[in-house]
Amino acid sequence: MKLQKHPEYRKNPWLALEIGNSRLHWALFIGEALECVWDTEHLPESVIQQMAQCRTLDVPAEIFPLNLLSGKQREIIAETSSYLPIFVASVVPKQTTLWQKYPHIRVITLDQLPLKGIYPTLGIDRALALWGAGKTWDFPMLVIDAGTALTFTGADANQCLVGGAILPGLGLQFATLSQKTGQLPQLETQVITSLPPRFALNTLEAIQSGVIYTLLAGIKDFIEAWWHLFPEGKIAIKGGDRTLLINYIQALYPEIAARLIVEQNLIFWGMQKMVMENGQ
Repeated sequence: MKLQKHPEYRKNPWLALEIGNSRLHWALFIGEALECVWDTEHLPESVIQQMAQCRTLDVPAEIFPLNLLSGKQREIIAETSSYLPIFVASVVPKQTTLWQKYPHIRVITLDQLPLKGIYPTLGIDRALALWGAGKTWDFPMLVIDAGTALTFTGADANQCLVGGAILPGLGLQFATLSQKTGQLPQLETQVITSLPPRFALNTLEAIQSGVIYTLLAGIKDFIEAWWHLFPEGKIAIKGGDRTLLINYIQALYPEIAARLIVEQNLIFWGMQKMVMENGQ
């Protein structure tokens, strides 16, 4: 099922909502232009109903942060209908059901994406990020998502899914060692600002060394395998640990880092391409 044609989205404001496992990720577009992004907690049904019954500018600031908008942006929103259309990409079915109560909602599903060769259980977040990256910087495209899980998702020059891989991300590996052992401490990725010694002489740095260097070696291996298949293929990286990993890659493999595209909003760009192309 394709998205319905709505040419007015090419000039009017609309919202993109990515429903993640723990938070909601929002973007405001005016036509094709991405104006701002923000995150909120999952919202209860009562708040969603409130949003459906009042003008966008009257929604509580913790949901729609007007302080992020310029006066001109507010004017454009005020001139539209009482509520903005919301396009949703979700990996949380229960939250998706709640949002169906919003009057102007459209849920983007896998069968709407023009990507070829996708399988039914491919995450819509992975698919949209790949579509956004490929349509922005061209295919072949490999997307690395450095989030809770570290994922690789690629498509060839014909926009056909090549495949990918999923493994625990940096923070999850640290947390698992702490939770599943009796003696090892919990580490937070935010405090690790530089590469640890390869051969450590204390427990904290030994954990950092083991996780970080093997993770980086795995990333390097996947990147080199991608370029073996597609020598001119592009690679984009997103996710909460992207900056940290890019800094590490820059230190160890500067020639690889120089060819990577760093862009956090790939899913939103994928949604924008879907909306602007009217499902074509």
